[in-house]
Amino acid sequence: MFGADKGHLQAGTPQMDGRKLVIAIVQARFNESVTQALADACKAELAALGVDPRHLDHVTVPGALEVPLALQALAEQNRYDALIALGCIIRGETYHFELVANESGAGVTRVSLDYQIPIANAILTVENMDQAVARQTDKGRDAARVAVEMANLVDRLA
Repeated sequence: MFGADKGHLQAGTPQMDGRKLVIAIVQARFNESVTQALADACKAELAALGVDPRHLDHVTVPGALEVPLALQALAEQNRYDALIALGCIIRGETYHFELVANESGAGVTRVSLDYQIPIANAILTVENMDQAVARQTDKGRDAARVAVEMANLVDRLA
């Protein structure tokens, strides 16, 4: 739900400390104005959480269906504490929206579970461009926060 209470942890808490983390972002280029805004907001929030820019990799892929394969290639390197998936799928007039949304989401989840690495999924699935633009900054920030929190949680639980 847009505007929902997400129960954010405060920056500066151990769970939100990104200073020691190595993170990679996979950004789909389809609907690039939205995905670039997602990436910009995500990177700004990662910096605010202490992630060193030298410990942040950023790759792009053509669209949302290609995101899981890039995430898998990064996960196989075994050098990242968390990954971030960025994309934007806007409903059209055919079933293609459901296919891309479902398969990209399932692929992201599968990579996370198969490689036991946190992946913040910020592949937007929206009805129109106005909804995408309304969410691009907040969801980019949220992805950064999720990646940092989950990387620290998985490390603590190991």
